[in-house]
Amino acid sequence: MFTDRRLSSSQVISVIYTYAIHVITACSPTLSPSYCSISPCSDYLATGSWSGLIKLWSLPKCNPVVTLAGHLGRVGAVVFSPLGCTAEGDVACLSSCDSDGVVNLWSMNSTKRVGELAGHNCRVARLGYHPSGRFIATACFDHSWRLWDLQTTSEILHQEGHSGPVYSVSFHNDGSLLATGGLDSYCRLWDLRTGRAVLFLEGHLKSVLSCDFAPDGYHLGTGSEDHSCKIWDLRQHKCIYTIPAHNNMVTFCKFAGTSTNATFITASYDNTAKVWSHRGWMPLKSLTGHDNKVMCVDCSWEKKYIVTVSYDRTFKLWTNKSIS
Repeated sequence: MFTDRRLSSSQVISVIYTYAIHVITACSPTLSPSYCSISPCSDYLATGSWSGLIKLWSLPKCNPVVTLAGHLGRVGAVVFSPLGCTAEGDVACLSSCDSDGVVNLWSMNSTKRVGELAGHNCRVARLGYHPSGRFIATACFDHSWRLWDLQTTSEILHQEGHSGPVYSVSFHNDGSLLATGGLDSYCRLWDLRTGRAVLFLEGHLKSVLSCDFAPDGYHLGTGSEDHSCKIWDLRQHKCIYTIPAHNNMVTFCKFAGTSTNATFITASYDNTAKVWSHRGWMPLKSLTGHDNKVMCVDCSWEKKYIVTVSYDRTFKLWTNKSIS
């Protein structure tokens, strides 16, 4: 069990700065990887590609485990269920979406999909699991987002509100709220009990490509095509800090850790990923080494691994200890 301990600023910096010690690169012979996700047990990595393939890798060795072929369009996201990745039988513990509007459900015990969320008629950019593991939200290019019940594989909520395609979704830690980011440059918060928008976050100059709730429950991070990340305080209903994070569009942002020991990680088309302190929003580490734009970044819950995938057809595993 992970122990939630308070660390001093110097301790936090010393932990984060060691991430560049050991890097593993695995090349993909197909089109560029577009998404990465680390399993809750930190034993597996899933990567999605514009070729339509999904690959599972073991951690930390990065040995290929299985290739899942079920998409004809470009994979937009592949996400592990919060319930874990060791489910027996054909229990779905992994979900993926693509540019054709296909959302597939996968188990760890089969190379064939075990289910599909049918009903999208346009590109599904991203998806996310509810903390309970029972529901999935999908971000759609028809200017809407949808909520699905995995037990019945049926749509239970279809909500519009953005004036452009919805590109990102993120559930609050307690499951009561959903954040959506859109190509209309806005972020909205939705009360899942009523299905209504409860907060409108305006401030980015271009598309909002990513959003994520902090472990403390009242901060929200957004990454944008305007090269910046914004930190929003949900108690004050406003942006409290703008991070001039990168020299190109921010493709992904992610909080990792616990409410007392969290970090904020960003990825960008400037070929780098960066680690920031929470709550001072100070730069802690720049992860350099990719030869092209970084499409996505993920971090294990205990902050042991960071993974980046890039348009250079590689992914890199960053860890704080050497791997024999």
